[in-house]
Amino acid sequence: MKFRNWFLLVLLFLATGINAQIKNPVKFTFTISELGNNQYEAVLNATMESGWHIYSKDIPEDTGIPTEYKVSGKNIELIGKFSEVGKKHEEFSEAFGGNIVYYSNTAGFKQKFKLKDGTKPGDVVAEITYQTCDDRVCLAPNTLEFNKQVSPKGAVKETAAEMAGPVKDSVKAPVETAVPDPAAGTVTVAETSKLDPKQLKIQSIDFQKPLTDCGTAAAKVSENYWTYLFLGFIGGLIALLTPCVFPMIPLTVSFFTKGSKDKAKGKRDALIYGFFILMIFVLLSVPFHIIDGIAGNVFNEISTSVWLNIAFFIIFIFFAGSFFGYYDITLPSSIANKSSKAEEAGGIIGIFFMALTLVIVSFSCTGPILGSLLGSAVTGSSNVPMLLTFALAGFGLAWAIIFGLLALFPQALQSLPKSGGWMNTVKVVLGFVELALALKFLSKADLVSKTFLLKRELFIVIWVIIAFGLALYLFGLIRFPHDDKKPKISWGRRILGILGIGFVIYLVQGLMPAERPKLQLLSGILPPLNVSYFHDEKDGILGMHPEHDFFTAVELAKKENKPILIDFTGYGCENCRKMEEFVWSQPDILPILQNDVVLASLYVDDKEELPEDQKTRIDLGEGQVKKVKTIGDRWSLFQQVNFNNNSQPHYVLITPDGKVINTPVSGYMPKEDFKKFLECGTGYFKKNK
Repeated sequence: MKFRNWFLLVLLFLATGINAQIKNPVKFTFTISELGNNQYEAVLNATMESGWHIYSKDIPEDTGIPTEYKVSGKNIELIGKFSEVGKKHEEFSEAFGGNIVYYSNTAGFKQKFKLKDGTKPGDVVAEITYQTCDDRVCLAPNTLEFNKQVSPKGAVKETAAEMAGPVKDSVKAPVETAVPDPAAGTVTVAETSKLDPKQLKIQSIDFQKPLTDCGTAAAKVSENYWTYLFLGFIGGLIALLTPCVFPMIPLTVSFFTKGSKDKAKGKRDALIYGFFILMIFVLLSVPFHIIDGIAGNVFNEISTSVWLNIAFFIIFIFFAGSFFGYYDITLPSSIANKSSKAEEAGGIIGIFFMALTLVIVSFSCTGPILGSLLGSAVTGSSNVPMLLTFALAGFGLAWAIIFGLLALFPQALQSLPKSGGWMNTVKVVLGFVELALALKFLSKADLVSKTFLLKRELFIVIWVIIAFGLALYLFGLIRFPHDDKKPKISWGRRILGILGIGFVIYLVQGLMPAERPKLQLLSGILPPLNVSYFHDEKDGILGMHPEHDFFTAVELAKKENKPILIDFTGYGCENCRKMEEFVWSQPDILPILQNDVVLASLYVDDKEELPEDQKTRIDLGEGQVKKVKTIGDRWSLFQQVNFNNNSQPHYVLITPDGKVINTPVSGYMPKEDFKKFLECGTGYFKKNK
């Protein structure tokens, strides 16, 4: 298959979206075993789909929903507390600020008991409350009940045939409330429900037919990849202007056009050379696909890791020192020597190793630029490997085009500027850029650790100093090791210096308190507005006080004539906290939440119990019964009934009269994606309200 066709297939696959469905990644089997001496053990085994996990009973407070396993019933007496079986995983959660303990793949929960009267059977009721999460979403906490009858005559067997003997399944008949509809894959509400159907199913809500199709996942995906392809291309062009690469352009092109008696063959070889350059840069991204496949959420962990963000900060400072000329970053010379020696093979193989040698020897200039792309991708998206592939493809494409075009039109070599001090100027300017970008990673570590030492204003002041230093350098007032003693200040340097002063003036605006956020062009880079010397963190979410009842939010939305942003969330939802701290807090997101919508945060793990007349039970089939007894259960059922979804975070924009504006979105997502979702829905509402 041609590369172009493969490329289009990949984009088509990535752009194809499927509506979120109710997820059920955990399956349970309930058995009872006889231990002898009138003792038994009620065992509930959980099997999880790949990538999903459930929390242990031993997780620290305020870090998630601990699994609870309760056994009760007639004529039974518990022996000790329940125990867990399986391989525990423990890792630090930046969102919760503590360790979380969980099980993946399989887990078992056991409770020993005995019969009070050894001559009579016992009715065993096992109830488990748990939460399921992956690296993007958490599902609503679930409570399931399993009933069996144990006979004192013999052991309880696990086979279906023997279970019909001494153990009888006796699932209590639930009230007909909300039952799964296998044909449609959705949840429907029966009219006999104790919970008033009018308070569950909103007839006007149809998430499959939103009022507008803007802000959909398909549009976001392709746009993100093209952005990184473009950024990589620009980075490749900049790298060509550095002293490690630029002098090699005429040398390499001349080799192909003059080193061969057959000029057509020389040009063909030059084009092959360009293709190999592109291929080598794309191949550099392959290890990240392998790492992602093995580790699953490794890049999500990196993006919110305090120590790794500090490491990126130090690396970028190190890159800046290299660009300033204080030292060179190079690969071991043995690698370049072996690659250069392999060029002697000739033919296609020799051309490949020529391309590889170029990439290796230019590393001192390209390494920091490629490192910037890596750092940006790792900390800014949930699909790091593919973004890196596109970024590196853009980088290599820039080189391939330049080398290829100059091989086809060698006379253009005469119009290229001569090597000189201007190339060192390019490197030094990149050094200042690296310093500025380094601060972004330090700020991320500060936010994640919740130390809040690097306030928004302090960040801006440091950037002002960096931008002012760049301007002084461009005007020739400060020098670095490889600069001429009396550098010639060209008009290009003067223009860039003036732009640097203009950027300083622009930054200074952010140091002045204002009702509306400033420096919109730097949103997502600067610390959020609430991490400031001028703003104190108040109670609520980023100073906001969302409604926690959907119907109260509806009345408020009608009064204020605003759309409602339903935020299906949870107190123990790690990804929900990440969205609030790293996305909602951004200066171009927070004003939308504060001013343009009525925020309804519905907590699906709220443990406050419902009134008795609103409690109910749902028959899930196969001996499983789901209880609806808390406010959290109610909002979880509300989410499933109206949106056929049970993941958190889950965001829906609706009008005050209950019509879905645009396609709902789920899970932790980059700021740009969430911003597009919000602006799409609020923009449509303003035009049509």
